[in-house]
Amino acid sequence: MTIRTKALLAAAAVLCLGAAACTEAEQEKTEANAEAAADRTGEVAAQAGEVIESGAMKAARAVETGAGNVADELEENQAKAAAQGKPGAVDPATNQRVPAEN
Repeated sequence: MTIRTKALLAAAAVLCLGAAACTEAEQEKTEANAEAAADRTGEVAAQAGEVIESGAMKAARAVETGAGNVADELEENQAKAAAQGKPGAVDPATNQRVPAEN
């Protein structure tokens, strides 16, 4: 069960207690408790959102770093292949393709 679901169930339970309250004072107290539970639910949801966002940020940075490493390796491989005159290779320094042999 998620945090949000638990908080919503707690708020619903407080509201149910309010419906069963007999006196005006009990009803007011129950209403105050329900409002506090709703406020806490919002706080918990905001915290969960921050945790999710920070995790997504870290994942995006890891992907970016990995893609950069792959691009560097591919560029190095193309530079070597172009220097060896392999047809189809592109020299990254000049962006010139080694022509195919006919």
